[in-house]
Amino acid sequence: MNRRNFIKTTGIASTLALTSTQLFADTILKPFPGKGLIDPAIIKKICDRIKPITKEERAQRIEQARKLMTENKLDAVFMEGGTSLEYFTGIKWGRSERLFGMLLPRKGEPIFISPKFEETRAKEQIGDGKLYCWEENESPFELLNTIIKDFFLMSGTIGMEETTRYFVTDGLQKSIPTLKITDGTYVTAGCRGIKTEHEIELMQIANDMAMEVYKVAVTQLKEGMTESEFGKIITQLFAEFGVSGGALVLFGEASAHPHGLVKEVSLQRNDIVLMDGGCSVEGYESDITRTVVFGKATQKMNDVFNIVLKAQQDALKFAKPGETFESVDAVARKVINSAGYGPGYKYFTHRLGHGIGMDGHEWYYVVGGNKRIMEKGNMMSNEPGIYILGEFGIRIEDEMLITENGAKILLPKQKSLEVMF
Repeated sequence: MNRRNFIKTTGIASTLALTSTQLFADTILKPFPGKGLIDPAIIKKICDRIKPITKEERAQRIEQARKLMTENKLDAVFMEGGTSLEYFTGIKWGRSERLFGMLLPRKGEPIFISPKFEETRAKEQIGDGKLYCWEENESPFELLNTIIKDFFLMSGTIGMEETTRYFVTDGLQKSIPTLKITDGTYVTAGCRGIKTEHEIELMQIANDMAMEVYKVAVTQLKEGMTESEFGKIITQLFAEFGVSGGALVLFGEASAHPHGLVKEVSLQRNDIVLMDGGCSVEGYESDITRTVVFGKATQKMNDVFNIVLKAQQDALKFAKPGETFESVDAVARKVINSAGYGPGYKYFTHRLGHGIGMDGHEWYYVVGGNKRIMEKGNMMSNEPGIYILGEFGIRIEDEMLITENGAKILLPKQKSLEVMF
């Protein structure tokens, strides 16, 4: 099971009762009468800010895609059901062996292709859009052949959305040998990689929810509980906001492995507790890591925490439009290496960050070798870490937005192993 699926499935079917227990920092937090553990007033205040993406916004996205098609000499872009299709159209469609997708031409209206027996469900989401259907005994690629011929694109250039499966690309190419098929990432990532003010606000809301969940979650820590038990509590707390969310939970020695171990670990006094997760709001993700100690931190734990925090903050100060993604990674890595936790990836074993938006991990990656220039509106994680096998690991992760003059994180920075926000 990959990390993202772990986060999504931890505690989905939990029957764990959220009762008052001995809590983190030796306090007692009681549920609100008839409610959960999070203050209903806080839930309402945050949820009242949620506004769905409008049709007008999606139309603007399509126009931007057409502009990028022109710049990259593409006649059209094709995409299957998935995140990019939802981004441009609002259509939610799972993938199967039966092809459903959209051909977005540089000139003209989007065209959708669907299995015939799914026509009614497709029309529900497409509305007045152009829809072509293929029967079970027909080839969807022959249908695409006809559509593309109508657009005089038989020798044109079509960009494929980068997650499109091979059988789709191969089937289209064999159906139209004269068609030039290329990478459509310049268009899809070019649009999705620059966040609008509305997208940023939705991600801020998702971050604010994560902050409130983490604040309450740590009050439920108790000696002997397992990582999965704590993960179920986090999932239930996100559910109080009416959203899907969860976290990868690592206790003690498991925290020295960035994505944990297969074996289940139980919490012991003075263990490190690492929580890495978030939620989705109107399709936009949060991804926050906070590392705390259940009990009293050792001097080494505090020292490592301060090194990781400095790496995060130095990268934050350095990041701005015009800098390369790899240079920001290098700033954080230098702090950690200079503190004796090097060289290279020895203790800081992963990249500094990943893009985030409608997918938890998307363009662009803050890693050595990525010479792409940062732009205003890029959103990414800033998550340095130090992992000492056999002992513990510490990671601090925040979402970082590139602004006109620099960068900012969406939540208050972590101050210590006792103060998360």
